Amino acid sequence: MAPRPVFLLDANVFIEAARRYYAFRIAPGYWDGLILHAGRGPVRSIDKIKEEIDRGNDDLKTWVDKKFYGWFESTNQQDVFDAYRTVMIWSQKQTQYSTAAKAEFAKTADGWLIAHALAKKYVVVSDEYYDPYIKRKIKIPNVCRELNVPYLNTFELLHELRVQLILPPA
Repeated sequence: MAPRPVFLLDANVFIEAARRYYAFRIAPGYWDGLILHAGRGPVRSIDKIKEEIDRGNDDLKTWVDKKFYGWFESTNQQDVFDAYRTVMIWSQKQTQYSTAAKAEFAKTADGWLIAHALAKKYVVVSDEYYDPYIKRKIKIPNVCRELNVPYLNTFELLHELRVQLILPPA
């Protein structure tokens, strides 16, 4: 039997859900599902994503600090550094992307997220979408495809984990 994949969550999996379609009061089952599966092992994120969430200083930050804090893995590991170098070299060699896009990619957590997944053989979960023609931004799925890192979006993750958003009994 193949080992169960570990899913590595991008900041937008937290931020977009909290601000829009899975707000805490609307869909508590989403957040409970993340905690449940983090406790079982297959859901994680990285310290660099936590730093992005911390800048919000909002309900999401509070939830992360109280409920999800233990599931942000450190990127301070040699195999992740080596993979990050691979990701950055790849991004800088791409002629498709603008200089500004390359500079922005180097400053964000996206490269670290992909590197961590590459080093650990995890699956990236991001709500960015693949765009083969984009020049102004280096998107996570574009890099994942090029470096053979598997990726899903939030809805595919929920299907994979069989998370259900149900109403409590009346």
